[in-house]
Amino acid sequence: MSGTVAFVLKGYPRLSETFIAQEIRALEMRGLDIRIFSLRHPTDRKRHPITGEIQAPVGYLPEYLHDTPWRVVRVWRALRGKAGYRAAWRRWRDDFRRDRTRNRIRRFGQALVLAHEMPADITHIHAHFLHTPASVARYAALIRGLDWSCSAHAKDIWTSEDWEKSEKLADCAWAVTCTRANRDHLAALAPEGRVHLTYHGLDLKRFPPPEAARPARDGSRPADPVRVLTVGRAVEKKGHEDLLTALARLPDILHWRFEHIGGGPLQARLAGEAARLGIAERCQFHGALAQDEVLAAYRRADFFALMSREAADGGRDSLPNVLMETQSQGLAVLAAEISAIPELIAPHENGLLVTPGDVTGAAAALARLIGEPGLRARLGAQGQRTVNEKFALDGCIESLAARFGVGDRAVA
Repeated sequence: MSGTVAFVLKGYPRLSETFIAQEIRALEMRGLDIRIFSLRHPTDRKRHPITGEIQAPVGYLPEYLHDTPWRVVRVWRALRGKAGYRAAWRRWRDDFRRDRTRNRIRRFGQALVLAHEMPADITHIHAHFLHTPASVARYAALIRGLDWSCSAHAKDIWTSEDWEKSEKLADCAWAVTCTRANRDHLAALAPEGRVHLTYHGLDLKRFPPPEAARPARDGSRPADPVRVLTVGRAVEKKGHEDLLTALARLPDILHWRFEHIGGGPLQARLAGEAARLGIAERCQFHGALAQDEVLAAYRRADFFALMSREAADGGRDSLPNVLMETQSQGLAVLAAEISAIPELIAPHENGLLVTPGDVTGAAAALARLIGEPGLRARLGAQGQRTVNEKFALDGCIESLAARFGVGDRAVA
């Protein structure tokens, strides 16, 4: 592959999508020329430092067509006579018959703007997420006569209809996804050899190991409580309410403090739930923080907990990057045994796993981790080795770089 690649993202930059930013920067450093096109403007007040290192220029497509109607009309007039437009229109018409939503209309309008405003040197389009960004990339690629590819992650896989996933995977040049569980699901819907596994990996230069050992707190001293941390958006699939319920069931003789980091629509609800459970004075809800602040939180914590679950709409985590981040810091982890989390965490070897929604089991695991500093140290050390050996970015990024024609194993 030669030329410039257009990356289509749902929103950029986003604090919750550090893994995309680190991938873009790693590909740039291997020589890939990238242009970013975002479907939404940023809403986070803070930004991760890596965003400032990314060289790719950013263009914003109309988030809502009615906000810039003349921009859409202008590009429609310029494109409607082209053969590629007619092919894209037919594809969109077939999709709209099965999904008669305003969002489907918006996707086509955004694709028109993307196809018209992309520089002439764009030779390939790559979408992050298989739902909306892949639709926009697919229609725009038809209009411009280009190949396109996709990275599939979590909610985009599990909340999309099978017909749409199957047709997109048939149309794209290739697709990658970040877990074996995702790959197996998508490969069953795709032509043979179309879907490939590429773990996100973690840039260990940005997550160097802590210099100081953690104190051996055991929850016996009110003045020196064990610090429990979770990081993740305040949304249903993260299971934060289950974690709060489990914490509330801990015996009174254990002394602990809980911190939550992450934005999201359920922040106020979580704080209210902590108050209802009678543990509000032990809980702190920070909201979204930049990467350096999250790293500092990992280093002051005693262990990490994340009770992921399947949401009502089918959404679920794949392999949350925060688990790799926290293990890179030698931090013991309690997580739910769902989706691809067992691809990282082996029970009682480098972490503890409980069944999603099992607050009784989670409370027992929390009590063990609070009261047994030796267990925390052992699980944390093995988790750190797992990340260093199997999930380092430099090793994980090479297969993706090769698909784009850059890196040590680049192919034409």
